[in-house]
Amino acid sequence: MQLTKYQKRVASWALIGAVAGLLVWLLAPVLMPFLVAWVLAYVLNPLVDRLDGWFKGRMPRWLSVGIIEVVVILALIGVFMLVVPLFIKQAPEMMRQLPALFEKARVLVERTAARYGFDVTLNLSTISEWVNEYFQPESSAGTPPKSMTHSLLSSLVIGGNVALSILGNLTLIPLALYYLLLDWKRFNESLYNLVPHRSREVVVGFLREADDVLGQYLRGQLLVMTIMALFYSIGLMLFGLDLAWPIGIFTGLALFIPYIGFAVGMVMAILVGILQLGFSKTAIMVAVVFGIGQFLESFFLTPRLVGERIGLHPLMVIFALLAFGQLFGFVGVLLALPTSAILLVAIRRLRQQYFDSILYKG
Repeated sequence: MQLTKYQKRVASWALIGAVAGLLVWLLAPVLMPFLVAWVLAYVLNPLVDRLDGWFKGRMPRWLSVGIIEVVVILALIGVFMLVVPLFIKQAPEMMRQLPALFEKARVLVERTAARYGFDVTLNLSTISEWVNEYFQPESSAGTPPKSMTHSLLSSLVIGGNVALSILGNLTLIPLALYYLLLDWKRFNESLYNLVPHRSREVVVGFLREADDVLGQYLRGQLLVMTIMALFYSIGLMLFGLDLAWPIGIFTGLALFIPYIGFAVGMVMAILVGILQLGFSKTAIMVAVVFGIGQFLESFFLTPRLVGERIGLHPLMVIFALLAFGQLFGFVGVLLALPTSAILLVAIRRLRQQYFDSILYKG
């Protein structure tokens, strides 16, 4: 069968897309730090350009890039230092009070069960036995069970590999970010030159519209993070939590990772609250502050300040988060809204082409 010129073109692009998708899938672990660096470069490039504009070209590009990257790294270290001293300060006290906390939890569970007619008896030795079983799983007949030392060494090997991977990424991402920012325009021009001549006008228009939508998304997300950081800090402070501002600021800034940032902030508040305020007041504090905060952020601020800015209906924002999380896990949740913003631009253009087509007009 003889293919038409249009069919050959479609088949060529389909083959290119399939090969590119296969390469991305095979090289996903290697590409991840470069993808993170590219996202950061996209966000930070306007700041570098603005710094160049202030000095009207008298400052070398490499120096502007270096200044912006150092400021960002220091800001990230500052956020990190909000959390680490918190755990360093609270960990010894938590370890000292663990036996008493376990005892209080045991009494609470037994009393609650007895109130509803159940006879439940708990003891700390049960927890100890469970831990031993976890580290000494059952082995096959004739084979001695693994010792805790063996399991611990295996865990250390796995942990060491993960630590080395994280350390490698932490080294590679800033380096890749530096070169991407330094040659951002040249990289864009190289990609632009790969676009077929007949499609350049359409592609440039699409990219400009997508860039505008993503800019709206970033500004909306920063506004949500700022509002929620203030909300959590003030809410925890009103309940008398000593470390209200570090926990509140961290929780608000960590909202750029949907659900995970909220969960980490809540766990920090629970741990510190139990040591300072006790079980009852901590439970009320978490229910009020984090319950209202999650409702406010998920069903009002994000749909209104982010969804409406990028043209997504609030229901579509919620659906996008759930759908991308189901399909791609944590990474999907992280990229749900910016990806939806780009897809929205594509859908708008496809819809307009459909309205202009003979299929619609008849």
